[in-house]
Amino acid sequence: MILDYLDGETPSDHHADLCIVGAGPAGIAIARAFAGSHLRVCLIEGGGLSGEERSQSLYDGTSSGPAPFDAGTSRMRVFGGSCTLWGGGCIPLADSDMEPREWVPDSGWPLRYDDLAPWYEKARDFCRIDATHGFGPGAFDGPTPRAPLDLDPEAMANYVFARSPITFGEAYREEMRNAPNITVLLHANALALESNESATVVTGLRIGTPEGRRGRVHARHYVLAAGGIENARILLLSDEVAPKGLGNDRDMVGRYFMDHPSGTLGTVQSATPDRLTRPYERTIGKVRAPLASEIGVAMSAQRRHRVLNGRVHPFAVEGDVPRGIRALRDVRAALRPPTRDEGALLEARLCAAMQNGPAGAVALPQGLAISAIRLGLHIGDVIRAVAQKIGDRPTVRSERVDLVGFFEQAPNRDSRVVLDQSRDALGLRKVRVDWRLTDLDRHTWRTVTALTGQRLADACGGHFEAAAWVKDETIPPEVHGTAHHIGSTRMSASPDQGVVDPDGKVHGMANLHVAGSSVFPTGGWAFPTFTLIALSLRLAEQLRDLL
Repeated sequence: MILDYLDGETPSDHHADLCIVGAGPAGIAIARAFAGSHLRVCLIEGGGLSGEERSQSLYDGTSSGPAPFDAGTSRMRVFGGSCTLWGGGCIPLADSDMEPREWVPDSGWPLRYDDLAPWYEKARDFCRIDATHGFGPGAFDGPTPRAPLDLDPEAMANYVFARSPITFGEAYREEMRNAPNITVLLHANALALESNESATVVTGLRIGTPEGRRGRVHARHYVLAAGGIENARILLLSDEVAPKGLGNDRDMVGRYFMDHPSGTLGTVQSATPDRLTRPYERTIGKVRAPLASEIGVAMSAQRRHRVLNGRVHPFAVEGDVPRGIRALRDVRAALRPPTRDEGALLEARLCAAMQNGPAGAVALPQGLAISAIRLGLHIGDVIRAVAQKIGDRPTVRSERVDLVGFFEQAPNRDSRVVLDQSRDALGLRKVRVDWRLTDLDRHTWRTVTALTGQRLADACGGHFEAAAWVKDETIPPEVHGTAHHIGSTRMSASPDQGVVDPDGKVHGMANLHVAGSSVFPTGGWAFPTFTLIALSLRLAEQLRDLL
């Protein structure tokens, strides 16, 4: 069932066998694994069924590192989690992402691909990806709608990813509502974990609302699945018995925080730019392709040049839009009903903040009547565009191609999530993110630009010009995060090197686990959702045995 903690009829205290904090993909995957069993599950979510500015404001924080980071807009507090905004990209990690690399300090997982392979199978089902789409280390199998380029294997490789057609909050809402042994508590914000005097056993979770309601969840086992920033924050806030926070005896909670830094590496000028961009477009017409290719850095090149993993995506930037096409777009915009729903407006605001493509000018639409007149006057532009579509060609000629890089970040102990002195509406200390990039990160961006830029331009008979910040080391890097929060409760065989063990259990704690990409020791370039779901399903099976 789904209950709202803002409703005074909902009990203040709850009892369960398993308490899960966070109803994003990790939390929903774990809870769903127990649906219909005899075990009672309480799934805690700080937001509601749709986005709300009041709940979202509880994610606000500060940034103190040399690279600015906005904790308030890079995640979403809602049932379904930040994947309410995701693009659906799924791809497994490879052993090359998980093995120690001598040129990458603190790299290496205590797991390998074979440990996760059966759980990737289950993650494919959970994401509702067609079972005919097989996969192996680092990629899905099968042909993409358009054949990718024949790349120089000494520098680049094509990697196929699959697209999940769902958002988890919508897909599994009714299943959670109808499961008799699962209680979803909306608007129940985790305040702190309580423990015994030795800080080795969690004895309860304090929950509350900004309006002042307070209560507890008592369970046998607890899982933090609240995201790569909030998992660390909750542990740090749980400091009544352990002054540094639970699981933080060795000052590891919040450290090694990573994202996938992204920036425009340069521009390709070409008379035939679509030769480069069309093979990597993710839609066919208006339909999202179930499989698509990405241009990755070949593993041999990573070893040879001692760089991190990464990918480069060619984005077509439109030139002058024919007047008929512009008028048609304006007519469509004018006919589209205005968005007044708070959740939709919040989603639009967060999507704009997390934009991962190149920036472009946006024209304001004209009134419907004027646009319709202009459409009639320039209908020939539309007819020509239809012919272009039939021939699988762009309807508007590209002015240029921007090559945008998305990179693995080097593990860095000093890149971290800590508590700020300012407080939120619950009275809790907000987060402060100190996002730090290293010389290895900068070496990777420059090297990958040199490896890929002109080679990709050659594919369309063009010329590549690197961005000024790539060529000139005195210019601050023009990169931003991509809302992939990784590493703040990293996995390790030894408590000296991380926060959780290979099974996700917090070192030194008997009944506390962490799920999500915060446990990743390294991130590779891959979208993290597919792997965090596989790890969560693996953890759910272990919890079933324990309980």
